[in-house]
Amino acid sequence: MGLSLIVAIGAQNAFVLRQGLRGGHVFAVCLTCALSDVALIVLGVSSFSRIAAVLPWLDPVMRFGGAAFLGFYGFKNLMSALKSHGALDVGGGNGATPLMPTLLACLAITWLNPHVYLDTVVLLGTISTQYPGHEAAFALGAMTSSFAFFFSLGYGAAKLRPIFAQPTAWRLLEGAIAVIMWTIAASLLIG
Repeated sequence: MGLSLIVAIGAQNAFVLRQGLRGGHVFAVCLTCALSDVALIVLGVSSFSRIAAVLPWLDPVMRFGGAAFLGFYGFKNLMSALKSHGALDVGGGNGATPLMPTLLACLAITWLNPHVYLDTVVLLGTISTQYPGHEAAFALGAMTSSFAFFFSLGYGAAKLRPIFAQPTAWRLLEGAIAVIMWTIAASLLIG
C-alpha cells in the first residue's frame, strides 16, 4: 500500500529524479525523503483520528500554501526549460547547488506538499485502523517501501544520464516537471 501511494509522480519524486540525474547529493536527498515519510507514517498510524478532530483549519492552510509553493516551483522549472540551452553535466559530482540549499528545497517540497499528508497521514493512517494490533507491522512495511522507492529512484536515475546529456531532453524534463507542479497546485486549489 505504501509503495502504491509513493510511486505516483509528484513534486517530491520529480525532485528526487532530477537530483539523481544530476548526481547532486543523491544519498542525502533520498534519506531526507525517506525519513520524512517515516515521521509522517508514524504520525498517521499512531494519531490520525486525533489530528483531524483537533485541527480542522489545517486542511485549507496546507492546500493553499502548498499550491502557492508548487506554483512557484513549477514557474522556476518552466523558466529553466525555456532559458536553458545546456544539458545535464554527466560528469557527476555533487552538482552545482550546495548541500544545505538542496536539502532545504527537498524539505520544502516534502513538508509543504499537502499530498504527502494525504498519502501518509490520512490514507495510511486510515488503512492501518483495519489491522488492529498489527499497526506497527503495517507502518514498518510502508516505511520499508518508502526507503526502497526513494533510493531506487535517486540512484536508478543515473541510468538515464546519457539520455539527459542532450539539451532537448533536459528541457523537456524541466517542462514536464513544471506541468506536474502546476497540475498538483491546481488540484489543491480546486479541492
